[in-house]
Amino acid sequence: METASTDRARGSAAEVFRVFLRLGLTSYGGPIAHLGYFRDELVTRRRWLSDSAYADLVALCQFLPGPASSQVGFALGLMRAGWAGALAAFAGFTLPSALLMLGFAMTAVQLSGPLGSGALHGLKIVAVAIVAQAVAGMAKTLCPDRGRAAIAVAAVAILAFLPGAAGMLAAIGLGALAGLWLGRGRGTAPMTDPRTRPRRTRPGRTGQPAHGGGGAGRLRGRALPFCR
Repeated sequence: METASTDRARGSAAEVFRVFLRLGLTSYGGPIAHLGYFRDELVTRRRWLSDSAYADLVALCQFLPGPASSQVGFALGLMRAGWAGALAAFAGFTLPSALLMLGFAMTAVQLSGPLGSGALHGLKIVAVAIVAQAVAGMAKTLCPDRGRAAIAVAAVAILAFLPGAAGMLAAIGLGALAGLWLGRGRGTAPMTDPRTRPRRTRPGRTGQPAHGGGGAGRLRGRALPFCR
């Protein structure tokens, strides 16, 4: 059951659309780069959810077929403003690229020749740099110790020597087994949202009221039906 503080902490579909429209206009690169932009804007800057909750969400969507960035964006909108927020996130993030692709397709013939080829080659190089920056930023959070870094390196090696769907499934399965083995006896931290945790107070001071919560905790109940 949601409380009044939870309602205040949640946003509106209009807010979600504005945020994701801005991301759609400024996020270059592929799905991996988009995940880095989402983390910078929604975790670090706006604090819609915690790093651990975002990592759980990315892991869930990476396990599913299809573009992970679209799934993560849809789920983030769902967590922030319900189903209307999910649709607003998808529309806001997808619409700019869809319109640009349409315009590019209509003018592709005019981009032939040395000038057009050089421009496209430059864009490819920039895309590599953007993806590398996104991966480096997320690696600091998702691979903070040697054990998890080793799992990531092993997954890269598997995909390098066994490309395609078989390699992806092998990397996911072996990564899950390695995570279970490394985490045995440690327990697991639940998916949390910074809004659900009470603020720390100094001795002698009255505690501040906790933020409205449940955004990331409701992910299993709301995002899972979408992801199936």
